[in-house]
Amino acid sequence: MIFSKALRNIVVGAALIAAPSASFAGIFISVGFAPPALPVYVQPVIPGDGYLWNPGYWAYGPGGYYWVPGVWVMPPTVGVLWTPPYWGFAGGVYGFHEGYWGPHVGFYGGVNYGFGFGGVGFVGGRWDGGHFAYNTAVLNVGGGFHGNVYVDRTVIVNNNFSHTSFNGGPGGIQARPSAQEAAYEHESHIAPTHEQQSHFQAAQANKANFASANGGHPANAAFSRPGSTAGAVAARGAEPARPAGGAGAPAHPAGVAPAHPAGGTPVGGPARPATPAVPASRPTPTPAARPAPQPAARPAPAAQSHPASAPAPRAAPKPPEHPKR
Repeated sequence: MIFSKALRNIVVGAALIAAPSASFAGIFISVGFAPPALPVYVQPVIPGDGYLWNPGYWAYGPGGYYWVPGVWVMPPTVGVLWTPPYWGFAGGVYGFHEGYWGPHVGFYGGVNYGFGFGGVGFVGGRWDGGHFAYNTAVLNVGGGFHGNVYVDRTVIVNNNFSHTSFNGGPGGIQARPSAQEAAYEHESHIAPTHEQQSHFQAAQANKANFASANGGHPANAAFSRPGSTAGAVAARGAEPARPAGGAGAPAHPAGVAPAHPAGGTPVGGPARPATPAVPASRPTPTPAARPAPQPAARPAPAAQSHPASAPAPRAAPKPPEHPKR
């Protein structure tokens, strides 16, 4: 058993290093246990017109599952849409299906990534005359956005609060590709861009993104753009990110409160109880020493500016009042 686990890690590590950028065409990574549930987080504001949303997901490396933050990216060309990656159970293992760009959104396991990716297709926007139009009912474009927008609330489904991050197997999403999605899989696809690849690698290099370190609640759940932590948002239940060297952006940008979807479930099951802080030991109160009675002080000479006198006896301390809560 130990040998099998070690061998699996070696194979996965080798696949991560050797897999080409066009690995979206097949499965190069398989793991013997399921990924954690999807964390709950707010979508950062779009950094500018033309960016498309890539939802966050769990990837796997030699150190275990790690979170790849959601991020706004520029598409490789006009007219393409992003199909997110997903984990699928088959043959007793969980295989990783890489994401890709294409003219249509294909099958991504039925996983509800949110922000337009509700499990089937994409309802967050569409291409219109060479420009992308954003559905502000599901995407966060912020105020003062000058791109093409529209509002379509009919696409919002309020009965799907699943945070399951994989398809098939015990506890997995039991979805299969439709005939249309199966046809989309045979279209011409474009691999993740260099910008996206750099984003993936940066996520793996950050040990705080690993589920073993964050308990399934990444402090950096989503970014406004690849390569920048400005405007990064944390998942619900995450501990604040500790910037290296005392520099960096906070987990929650100023003035932005995370909006959690109703029915959200903490990642990986119930949230871990916070370790209670150990109260600092209070010193045993020592009663103030009462000064011995002193004879009445004689008036000091007029030339002395600070007459010497015995300290006035201190009144017995009153019990501390407890503030009302």
